[in-house]
Order: sequence, then structure tokens, then C-alpha cells
Amino acid sequence: MILKRICTEVSKLKSGTSDHYGDAFLVAMENDTPEVISMIIETFPQSLWTIDVKGYTVTQISIMNRCEKVYNLLVKMMVLRKFSHNSIVDKDGNNLLHLVGQLAPTHKLNKVTGGALQMQKELQWFQEVRKVLRPEDREERNKNKETPMMVFRKEHTNLRQKGEDWMKKTAESYTITAALIITMVFGAAITVPGGNNGETGQATYRESPSFTIFVVSNAISLFTSTTSLLLFLSILTARHADYDFLYKLPKRLILGLLMLFLSVTAMMIAFSASLYINFEHDKPWVLMPIAALTCLPIASFVTLQLPFLVVLISSTYGRGIFRRSMLKIEDDEFDDLFPK
Repeated sequence: MILKRICTEVSKLKSGTSDHYGDAFLVAMENDTPEVISMIIETFPQSLWTIDVKGYTVTQISIMNRCEKVYNLLVKMMVLRKFSHNSIVDKDGNNLLHLVGQLAPTHKLNKVTGGALQMQKELQWFQEVRKVLRPEDREERNKNKETPMMVFRKEHTNLRQKGEDWMKKTAESYTITAALIITMVFGAAITVPGGNNGETGQATYRESPSFTIFVVSNAISLFTSTTSLLLFLSILTARHADYDFLYKLPKRLILGLLMLFLSVTAMMIAFSASLYINFEHDKPWVLMPIAALTCLPIASFVTLQLPFLVVLISSTYGRGIFRRSMLKIEDDEFDDLFPK
């Protein structure tokens, strides 16, 4: 390996080795390249104490630049070496939680689409760094008399507003779709295919299996679309506090999308069953192309919305941006972290 060979050759030099690996080490830090960092640290253990021109340590740099891979590597190595994060404070009195409370660089934020998901990622970073600090460090004040939470709120005011606008616009668009589905399936439930028997008032084809499929799928579509509508409305009326972007709002959006997908699928099944009831005896040749076309809106919905849904689920319920599982903090714990 070329990098290993270079590190070995540099280690043989008698001059100050930090002059040879320092710049490369810092560049690898900022570019989130753990392979390079690991090799340099393995060859030069003292590189863990490298500082940049502003006096920031490697841990501070990884946090301020949101270098997930390097941060995970440093935490793992520092735990093994029994290295403590708690003593790291910059010239302005900011500990690691103050630094992660500052807004991430623009190019890092733009890796995630949408203000809400950007806010969620910032909260995940704040939460992760919070776990490695002592409880008293969470309320420590810097030279400006600000706690980490105060810094976070001040720095993320615009991003929180951007996330709120994004959430509301997204929920509004899905609300319209859910309302249209409710209107259609409710009307279909009243006007059953084949009409009613004039003498008994019951549905003409109520004994038919296709009619049972129609009734069940239409009911499922009505219930799921109504649930979806209520979930999207709850997003529109939510207070959109800082900590809501971590789990509460994304969870409602995920459930709303899942319910909407089920309602669209059930609606198309009900539509197909209705056509089958009407044409199975007179024009059976019509059924095959209709059945094929029924899959078109379902496939379109999956193709267009599934990637977005996967990103939401992965960001909210996955392992997060860190290799170690994210510690899920419940709402009451966040109330302590972000008091009203």
C-alpha cells in the first residue's frame, strides 16, 4: 500500500516528523478520510495531538466539519486509549457540545435534501456528542455566558424555520392527495357497482367474490387515506419545536406516506373489482388491459415516492450517521435538553 510505504519512509526521517505529516493529516480530517487518518495515527501516535492554525484539536475539527467517519474513528481510538473528551475547551470557552451546537458548514448541510432532514441531522450530531460528555458539561457556559443548548438554538434559528416551511409544504401537498382519495372512495361506497335489488334494497352482486373484494379494498382505502390525512394535518398544526425534527415530525410523515401508499393501492384494487363486476359477462376482453393499467399508478407512486420514503426511514430509524446505534432520547428527556 502506497500510503503505508510513505508513512514508513517519513518515520525514518530524523527531522520533526510533524512537519511532514501535519498538513496531510489535517486535510484528511477535513475531507473525512478515516483510512488516511488511521494509517498516520498508527505510524505517528503523537498525531492525535495535532492542532490547526486556529488552535483546534483533531476532535474539535471533526465535530465542527461534521466528519462522521473520522469522528467515529477518533471516538473508538480514544475510548481504547482511555482518552477523555471532557477537557477539550477552545479559547472562547466552548466545549465539544458548544462546537457541535454551531451550524454545520454549508457544503455539509447540502448533502441532505430538505431543511427538516438537515435539522434532524444536526440534532443527531448534538445528541451523539452529548452522550460522550459528563452531565455537568451539558450546562457549562462559554465566555459569552451561553450553554450548548443556547448556542444550538441561536445558530439554528434560520434552519429550524426552513425545516418548518419544508415540512408544511410537503404535508400540504400530500393532504390534497389524501382528501381526493377520501372523496372518491366514499362516493364509491355509496354507489356500489351493479346497483341494488329493487325489492330487497341489497346490492345485486353481494354474493359475488369480486364484490367482497371491492367492499374490503374500498373500506381499507377509506380508512388508510383518512388516517393519512389526519397525520399530515397534525404536521401542519404541530409547534415545530427544535427537538420535534428528530423523531416526532419525521415519524408522522413516514406513517402518513405509508398510509397514503396503502390507500392508493387499495383504491386501485377496488376500481378493478368494480370494473370486473360490470364487464365480466358482457365484455370480458376489456378486463386484461384494465388490469395491466391498474398497476401503472401504483408503480408510478412507488417509483416517485419510495426513494424519499426510504431516506426518511433510514435517517429516522436507521443506525444514523454514526456506526454505533443512536441513543433514542424520548420527548421528556428532550424537554430537559430544550426547555420551553
